[in-house]
Amino acid sequence: MASVKQFFTALLDVVLPPICHICRSFIPNSDELHICPDCRERLPLVASPLCPICGIPFIGVGNDHRCGACLTHPPHFDRARAPFLYEGAVRDLIHAFKYNRLTHLRFPLALLALEGIDNGGDPHLIVPVPLHRSRLRQRGFNQAVLLGAVLSRRLALPLLPDTLVRTRSTEPQINLSAQERRMNVNGAFAVTRPDRVAGKRILLLDDVMTTGSTMDECAKELKKAGAETVVAAMIARTAR
Repeated sequence: MASVKQFFTALLDVVLPPICHICRSFIPNSDELHICPDCRERLPLVASPLCPICGIPFIGVGNDHRCGACLTHPPHFDRARAPFLYEGAVRDLIHAFKYNRLTHLRFPLALLALEGIDNGGDPHLIVPVPLHRSRLRQRGFNQAVLLGAVLSRRLALPLLPDTLVRTRSTEPQINLSAQERRMNVNGAFAVTRPDRVAGKRILLLDDVMTTGSTMDECAKELKKAGAETVVAAMIARTAR
């Protein structure tokens, strides 16, 4: 049986040769990530020391400790983790996925996000961060839902894409201050079916985290609906 699988894998490599998603070089004996070893080694990792709550990395050496933001405004999520910084090749892949509509990149990006979910609190289900319907019409898809579909199959967890909704359109967070971001998303989310999340451990999924205001607001609504824990997961985060 293994030899048959190896034959078809080799045949597929001839018909559709595995090409690195970053440098576009051929990858012999590629795994399903399709990122060559050189590019994989250069991906900007998030490493300790970092905040054990929001996951923001600190400059220098030392132990993990809570950041000032989590001490001043403790978030409603129990923990947030991104395995990579939002820069370089990781940022380019996410931009190509979201803005150039290269939706096939959901597979490698979801696998990269999976590297930060090794301590996800044994979740019961996955809830993607929703888009407002106007943004969804404009983009044509919700990137968090596409990523969640891949992770749902990989982790054997239910994906609930319509349980958390965005009740109003908000300004893009990218050019706002931390306080403005909190105000921008305040009251912008609602849980449509509290019975689906009550007593559950939630894996809250998005592609990128900046200050964490969106994740915090989503987690607040999930906790109000009775969620036991909310662990936020994403591919990458900014270093603020």
